[in-house]
Amino acid sequence: MRYIVLVLMGAISFGVLSTIVKLAYKSGFTVNQVVGSQLLLGMLTLWGIFAFVKSRAKGKMASRMTIKQILVLMTVGTTTGLTGVFYYGALQYIPASFAIILLFQFTWMGLLIESLLNRKWPGKEKWIALFILLSGTLLASGILEQGIGTFTWAGVALGLLAALSYTLFILFSGRAVPHIHPAQRSAIMLTGSFILINIIFPPTFLIDGSLGEGLLLFAVLLALLGAVIPPFLFATGIPHIGGSLATILSAVELPTAVLASSVVLHEQVSWIQWVGVIIILAGIALPEWIAHSNKKRELKAN
Repeated sequence: MRYIVLVLMGAISFGVLSTIVKLAYKSGFTVNQVVGSQLLLGMLTLWGIFAFVKSRAKGKMASRMTIKQILVLMTVGTTTGLTGVFYYGALQYIPASFAIILLFQFTWMGLLIESLLNRKWPGKEKWIALFILLSGTLLASGILEQGIGTFTWAGVALGLLAALSYTLFILFSGRAVPHIHPAQRSAIMLTGSFILINIIFPPTFLIDGSLGEGLLLFAVLLALLGAVIPPFLFATGIPHIGGSLATILSAVELPTAVLASSVVLHEQVSWIQWVGVIIILAGIALPEWIAHSNKKRELKAN
């Protein structure tokens, strides 16, 4: 039960990020200030954690890497920064409750991209799950009630780009140099992300005084809840409960974000949108539940 709670807490941490970003915007900060400061503090924290873990290992932890391996991890890490840029950019145009729904399109994007990479079409149960996900998205978006003309297409496009970059991160992060310690891998990937963001958005927040005007508080919250705490909780809990259950539990990020935007930001979320959220959660859980059931049947048969 303890490990289930850890994974749930990690997902909830991710879920409140959009609300914190919206509050930062209301305080007058921009997307480049928010993303840049979050990545900087997250990167420094992760390197600090790695240094601590390495010192406690007393030389037992292999951390030597080739330049090629470092560059691979940094390249994969850039998808994290791009996700932040696109997602936080979308939050400038659309409600947080809608932005998280767009981000969750990574569920079916990952399914299709993986099918293309493996040159194998998904099974029947995954097509059913895909239909459920898209149906839930249609309801949860609010488009049936508000009409298509009420949406800012720049926000929709940025939200879908965030989902795509997050999909790429999920697909490739686990495959890139897997034998390196998780703390070191995370620190290197976030470093690559920070470098990319500095190219896109020069770190003017370091000299314009915004850190002392309240940005530092938002940066600390976003770094801890986005880059530090969830990966640690997931790394602790997932090995004990398995990937299938972890996938289902991680989906709590969606209702958390919608609920937080409704309570804190006072965004209107209709009952139809809540039905859509529940349908999306069902679409995420269905293939995992079927796979788990099939595995149990196979074990009984043997």
